Amino acid sequence: MKLFATFICAGLLAVGSVCAQQQGVTQCGTPTGQVPYPLQSYQELPDPSAPSPEKWAAVKQPSVSWVTTDVRYAKHEVPAVKTQNTISLEGWRGEKLHAQAVVWTGVDLAKLNYTIGSFKNAKGDVLPASAFGGGFVRYVMTDELNKDGRGACGLRPDHTIYDSLLVADPIDHLLADMPMKAMSTQAIWVNCQVPQLAVPGVYKGTVTVKDGDKVLSTLNMNIKVLHRVLPSPSEWAYHLDLWQNPYAVARYYQVPVWSQEHLDAMRPMMKLLANAGQKIITATIMHKPWNAQTGSETGDYFETMVTWMKKADGTWAFDYTVFDKWVEFMMSVGIDKQINCYSMVPWRLSFQYYDQATNTLKEVQTAPGDAVYAEMWGAMLTSFSKHLREKGWFDICTIAMDERPMDVMQKTLAVIRKADPAFKVSLAGNFHKEIESELYDYCISIGQSFPDDVRARRAAEKKPTTYYTSCAEAFPNTFIFSAPAEAAWMSYYSAKDHLDGYLRWAYNSWPREPLLDSRYSAWAGGDTYLVYPGARSSIRFEKLIEGAQAHEKVTILRREFQEKGNKAGLKKIEKILSAFNLKDFPQVPAEKTVNKACKALNAL
Repeated sequence: MKLFATFICAGLLAVGSVCAQQQGVTQCGTPTGQVPYPLQSYQELPDPSAPSPEKWAAVKQPSVSWVTTDVRYAKHEVPAVKTQNTISLEGWRGEKLHAQAVVWTGVDLAKLNYTIGSFKNAKGDVLPASAFGGGFVRYVMTDELNKDGRGACGLRPDHTIYDSLLVADPIDHLLADMPMKAMSTQAIWVNCQVPQLAVPGVYKGTVTVKDGDKVLSTLNMNIKVLHRVLPSPSEWAYHLDLWQNPYAVARYYQVPVWSQEHLDAMRPMMKLLANAGQKIITATIMHKPWNAQTGSETGDYFETMVTWMKKADGTWAFDYTVFDKWVEFMMSVGIDKQINCYSMVPWRLSFQYYDQATNTLKEVQTAPGDAVYAEMWGAMLTSFSKHLREKGWFDICTIAMDERPMDVMQKTLAVIRKADPAFKVSLAGNFHKEIESELYDYCISIGQSFPDDVRARRAAEKKPTTYYTSCAEAFPNTFIFSAPAEAAWMSYYSAKDHLDGYLRWAYNSWPREPLLDSRYSAWAGGDTYLVYPGARSSIRFEKLIEGAQAHEKVTILRREFQEKGNKAGLKKIEKILSAFNLKDFPQVPAEKTVNKACKALNAL
């Protein structure tokens, strides 16, 4: 850990350490006794901002209050809130609801903890204890948008030019209790997964916050369960595509890649993803499809899941052992609707294979349109098609590319169609009307749009049609410093445009120590991941689920109103969604639009 601190003091990115300017001198430190890659308990990095004794002077005893889930409460600041002892939530049966409480104290607390009481309605019906979860909201180091305010793309090798901020984001369900220092703030996140069979009505219960056995406050929570039912996430029409990185898990958990230990480490985290409505398995069929996008600092390159071998006689052979293991594993956690295979057009046009004649790994530089490219990919796709059909996966598999120009895509499509005309193809990138009809799964960047006739035809053909955000967008986004409601806002925006869902490139492409420091040498903190080791959720991920649920509600209501000829209801939906406009950022906060729309949808 001392080595990390040395790096960051030299002006380079270091993870597991923090630098702060104090009286003109850069000071670096690491959490005392912190071990690399913590899984259970861990110590957060020091807060670069010190608490103000003057502001904390009035806080004599610990205070507790319900607060909005749309604010990240700073660790060093006295929360600017009016104490609220009762909170009311409402949602459909089957919906996941969340609330946030905050504790702030002027004295040390030894064992902050909380318990969730029983929830009953007036008739004695109960919400089971298993419906509730959550955890302590922990703090992680992050940075900010680019100085021009236009986004967060580009190299960031010197983090001293960006503000270092300790921000609330990880939700730590693994801690039963935790200490609190005087003059500090700590949030608690509470989830309720309303059972689909719950009896509609208002359920009342409590959340008791304690220091050891001493009760600090008993908070009241009312949950109004509405009559409508949200299907299980596996049954949602919502098309969620968050790209998984299994190699980051192997590195962080320090286990051999594709070992049983590796699969065991991934299972709870991928189950968390399945419960968010994820439909797609991210598979890689060649070496480093995104070059050094994630591996330059961590070593977590996306390696190939297919072994390429050029035999001594010049023919090609392919081994799918790892690909099969990965797909079967993901299907076992419930993610089984689609397999996106990256990429025939990597960011660096170099393709690695094992050469049997020389017993060495070799690379060939080639591109779509080249004879060599057509020969090697033709052989691979012909073999791959046969294998997929044997496994029964061909119909759910796509050959996937991202952010590739149209002329390159046209040349690539020609190779695919020659190998097997029935292959499905997906693209995340710009809209190209010339190739749209050939793409099964088409995802364009936010701010672009599908022509109405194209979108309607694709819907009739049951072709997934979505949009994505990246480091390019300042607002809305899922950076760790983004307003939490922005993660929900994006799915409402997708519903407004009658799209099927949302794509974000990184579910868990972790920096070196993601629980401590989200900063990366390229892109802003949080661009590379949404969840944390230990299958810890985050404020961003919970809000993303909130938006996905809202999108599914819109889909259900539209279908119901159309079937019943309820034109007035359909107009109400469109009026609710009309408030979601990109041009309103950042003047109109995401939470204002989201909360109003959420309430209106529940009233339909």
